[in-house]
Amino acid sequence: MRDKTQANSAGPGDGMVRIGAIVFFVGAVATLVTVAPLFLGTDPFPPLAYAVCMLMGVGFLIAAAGVLRGIAVQRRQARSAAG
Repeated sequence: MRDKTQANSAGPGDGMVRIGAIVFFVGAVATLVTVAPLFLGTDPFPPLAYAVCMLMGVGFLIAAAGVLRGIAVQRRQARSAAG
């Protein structure tokens, strides 16, 4: 028996998860770039570069909010179908 949802359909919160992953990746790359001068013995980057590293946490929060949004919608749909 086939499931009611399609494999390629985007659910609520999927866009937030994708955006969160991209923001997280940008923050992770910025973290690697700002840590590199410590190992290479060069001058450190300006404080703005360290602020960009905070995007890693922001991306994680955006993705987590997308997951929670998807869970909430699925729970609402399950309650309306049961009742």
